[in-house]
Amino acid sequence: MRKTAFIFLGFLLLIPFAVNAEVKEVNGMLKDIHWLGHDTFKIMGEKIIYTDPFKIKKADSADIILITHEHYDHCSPEDVKKIQNANTVIVATADCAKKLSGKIKIVKPGDKINVEGIEIEAVPSYNTNKQFHVKERGWVGYIFTVKGQRIYIAGDTDHIPEMKTFKNIDIALLPVSGTYVMTADEAVKATLDIKPKIAVPMHYGSIVGDKNDAKKFAEGLKGKIEAVIMQEE
Repeated sequence: MRKTAFIFLGFLLLIPFAVNAEVKEVNGMLKDIHWLGHDTFKIMGEKIIYTDPFKIKKADSADIILITHEHYDHCSPEDVKKIQNANTVIVATADCAKKLSGKIKIVKPGDKINVEGIEIEAVPSYNTNKQFHVKERGWVGYIFTVKGQRIYIAGDTDHIPEMKTFKNIDIALLPVSGTYVMTADEAVKATLDIKPKIAVPMHYGSIVGDKNDAKKFAEGLKGKIEAVIMQEE
């Protein structure tokens, strides 16, 4: 009995080390995620993935482009062209597809697809207390896996009930600026529902919001979930 208790105690002592190792692994992934402003990220792994390219500063070559909805600061054909090549696959909603050309895969909330070996799930993204992004438009966020890490980019959304159903998210990229999307306080509540290992604020510093929104978000998660404020590149 004493031996069993000792083994059990040893197991409990190992749990924090296991958790810390997981967070360290996710933190390692952050060096491959580059915030280019607003909702635009360049994510480097098995493939080069861009999200909602907007105000792209230099030409590049993307393998996959994820577009959440058709507003000009998310679906920008001129910015897409700066990073698109003949083999680039664009994943987008139907209304975005009408504005773009090339290899396009149309998605709606609930769809799961595999693009170039990358598992991608389209999830709901909409407003609950404003009318800029209504649920009926079928706009999306994405959950996708890069180098074994599940990344969630929310798109332009409020804190919605579906977030409680998102499982095993390693890194969550969340809007925090209010006006068109969640406020920092609402984004904190959303993060606690999603339970990612790391949360990264976005959607500030370009059209609405500023770094104070990101700081408020990080402060609200202190001691609960690690928040990382990225520097714009």
